[in-house]
Amino acid sequence: MVTHSTIPDHDIKRLEALRTYQILDSAPEREYDAITRLASYICQVPMAMITLIDHNRQWLKSKVGIDITETPRADAFCRYTILNDHSLEVPDTRADERFSDNKFVKGEPGIRFYAGSPLIDEDGYRLGA
Repeated sequence: MVTHSTIPDHDIKRLEALRTYQILDSAPEREYDAITRLASYICQVPMAMITLIDHNRQWLKSKVGIDITETPRADAFCRYTILNDHSLEVPDTRADERFSDNKFVKGEPGIRFYAGSPLIDEDGYRLGA
C-alpha cells in the first residue's frame, strides 16, 4: 500500500501532467533504450531503468537488467525520488528502513544500491526517475 508520506502534495496535478505526455504503456523506443544502456554503462551497474510513477504503479519505459514492465507503486524505489528535485542515493538498501523490507531487496533481484534522479517536466512536476 502507498503511504501518504510517499505521495507528493500535488500528486493529482502531477498525474494530470504525466498523462498529457501519452507515454504510459507506450512501445519501447530506441532513444530511451540507448539512454538506459548508457546509464548502466557509465554507472557500472547491472540494472538501469527509466520509470514513470502512475497513480498505483511504477511503469518502466525502458530497462536494462530486469524483465518486469511495472511494479506496484508501493514497491517502487522511485516513489521516494519524486518527492524532491534532487537525486536520491541509497548506498545500502538493507540498512535503510524505507527499503529493507522491500521485496526487491529481500528477494530477487536482491537490490543493494539505488540511485535515482527525478524526471522533471517544464512545469516542475516530477513524473518519474
